[in-house]
Amino acid sequence: MKTPIRVALTGGAGQIGYCLLFRLASGETFGLDQPVILHFLEIPQAFDMLRGAVMELEDCAYPLLQDVVMTDDPDVAFRDVNWAILVGGKPRGPGMERADVIKDNAPIFAEQGRALNEGSASDVRILVVANPCNTNALIAHKSAPDIPADRWMAMTRLDENRAKAQIADKAGVRSTAVTNVAIWGNHSPTMYPDFEHARINGQPALDVIPDRAWFEGAFIQTIQQRGKAIIDARGKSSTASAANAIVNHIQALRRPTPEGDWFSGAVVSDDNPYDIPAGLVYSFPLRGPGDGSALIVPGLDLSDYACSKLQVSTEELLEEREAVNGLL
Repeated sequence: MKTPIRVALTGGAGQIGYCLLFRLASGETFGLDQPVILHFLEIPQAFDMLRGAVMELEDCAYPLLQDVVMTDDPDVAFRDVNWAILVGGKPRGPGMERADVIKDNAPIFAEQGRALNEGSASDVRILVVANPCNTNALIAHKSAPDIPADRWMAMTRLDENRAKAQIADKAGVRSTAVTNVAIWGNHSPTMYPDFEHARINGQPALDVIPDRAWFEGAFIQTIQQRGKAIIDARGKSSTASAANAIVNHIQALRRPTPEGDWFSGAVVSDDNPYDIPAGLVYSFPLRGPGDGSALIVPGLDLSDYACSKLQVSTEELLEEREAVNGLL
């Protein structure tokens, strides 16, 4: 049997965490031959809920789950971990602006970055999910100077999955027929779901769906506003779909990217091939060999339309960075 890997999850008692933790323990995420030790970081007020979730984990008798660590101390939670999934954060409350959420979350992610820097394994990889995830990832990254920049990512896979589903529905095909969908920029309503490079059964999506007005209108608006639409419909934010996207993201890093395709993730923008300013965490199309690493796909021809969309998201991320400049 392989050596167990240690996987930290923040916010394990929350809705996304609860949907995710069973999929981490079962082998679905890291492989059916990979034992795991799960580390849960949670605030004291949520510890009873976390204990209940861990009881359920125990009752599942997962053969790959070797041990569980529960703590409210980041130094304990991140000690020797190989993967860290940062889901917990302060949510947006009534009357709060996005800038308020950024400032409230900044100290949390600065502390978590410090703890990861001091105690995580040398091969650690970090996925930030808690919103605003791009800037939270930037704060944590800048607080962890000893962890290489390429180990940090923020999640835009949920947006990619949403885009694939909308294109598949419009074309009357299964979602597996849709490839080469990239999310550019920020995980926010300024993101750009790139339909110009998308393919359906290997053919350009714009050839299969010759309706550019739909792509530029209803399609983009649906993806950009999908999170709000779900909150309006069910009274709660996306949970199961977000947990599923976390699993998809990690699977994409642990398996070679299919030839000619890519997946979406937000990475540190330094030395990128698309003239995005350095010092941001920005979503690009990525490819990887299956060892946990990923590189930005170079050489994509971006239209003036696409470039205008990327610029809007870039400006928003620059504003977010300015808002937390004192912590960077």
